[in-house]
Amino acid sequence: MPTLITQPTVVQAAGQRPKRIEEFVGPVNTGTEELSIARIVSPPGWEEPGQRPEFDEYRLVLKGTLRVITPSEEIDVTAGQAIICPRGEWVRYSSPTADGVECLTICLPAFLPQTVNRDFEE
Repeated sequence: MPTLITQPTVVQAAGQRPKRIEEFVGPVNTGTEELSIARIVSPPGWEEPGQRPEFDEYRLVLKGTLRVITPSEEIDVTAGQAIICPRGEWVRYSSPTADGVECLTICLPAFLPQTVNRDFEE
């Protein structure tokens, strides 16, 4: 039987300058551990610590620009583009442009704070 999700749960975010994470599917909103789906809205100049997550992360940029930094490159992902960041690889996200970034994020398995493995906690 289909399950209607009438609204997301806002979860606490990491990084400088507050960003908004709205979890539609995942451990917090639906009790789902297999994957998580969230809408993320980050202000201009937002950045978070580097991380080495234990999940694959798929990000579809809806508005603005998402900067993805890896040990070997810096990638700007703009509206209408997507990026896949495989589990176990170090990555750092930011929104360097004046319009910030809005994206849809899917994590497989679901995002859990204890599986992000950030460089440091704030």
